[in-house]
Amino acid sequence: MQVITSVKDIKLKVKAIKDSQLTIGFVPTMGALHEGHLSLIHTAKKENDEVIVSIFVNPLQFGENEDFHQYPRTLDDDCRLLSKEGINALFCPDRSEMYPAGFCTSVVLNNLEDMLCGKSRPGHFRGVAVVVLKLFNLIQPDSAYFGQKDFQQTVIIKKMTRDLHLDSTIKVLPTVRDQGGLALSSRNAYLTELEKRDAYCLYRSLVKAQSMADSGIRNAGKIIREIENILNSYKTVTIDYISIVNPETLESVQEVQSGSVVALAVTIGRTRLIDNIILA
Repeated sequence: MQVITSVKDIKLKVKAIKDSQLTIGFVPTMGALHEGHLSLIHTAKKENDEVIVSIFVNPLQFGENEDFHQYPRTLDDDCRLLSKEGINALFCPDRSEMYPAGFCTSVVLNNLEDMLCGKSRPGHFRGVAVVVLKLFNLIQPDSAYFGQKDFQQTVIIKKMTRDLHLDSTIKVLPTVRDQGGLALSSRNAYLTELEKRDAYCLYRSLVKAQSMADSGIRNAGKIIREIENILNSYKTVTIDYISIVNPETLESVQEVQSGSVVALAVTIGRTRLIDNIILA
């Protein structure tokens, strides 16, 4: 596997692929790879001639008191995993390559960035949008692959791609979960055994929401209150938000329907976790 660390070299790699008239599938990550990432990679490999994976822990999407310095960095293990998966190119730049001295450009997504996670993580989605736009410009993917777990992020990236006429198709794949239903996340490594057991309440509450909708309950407030009761029954869990939203605008809905998204964020111990379900 070719590990590429410079902007210059990734441009040369992409040019060689494009000159050969091959399609590029792109899977952007922050590393600490798990089965959720692998599901994206497997689909990208099926649908494209070449797949490029990136690993970059993006400082712009971390707040002042967040876990940038503690975020899991497992590059050697990640490289071995990607090589085993048959990935030919990994883009792994350092901070100075992505944000050279004097860098000052931002991407503002009015309304979408201030909802849900954006309320408690101001500036987070501007950081996400900047790094994704830069990566898209460098790698020029025909298709880029993201997981549903980060639902707000996928909505924002789709909107940015449409608004800026980027020539990439955004593919969103289902959340990958462990046997108990916990959404796979690199941050799960922070959880103690007790906290991990309690973390299963996220999925249980989402399943309850789907069950209520299936039984004909359409009042969003009633479903949210039931989720709140479930989460509050666990002492390690602190609720950030519980919302039921329109899947495109992220605006709260009063009456749920097929396609409405139940999204939540909690802190368990010191670990912030998010999850969601798209109601059938």
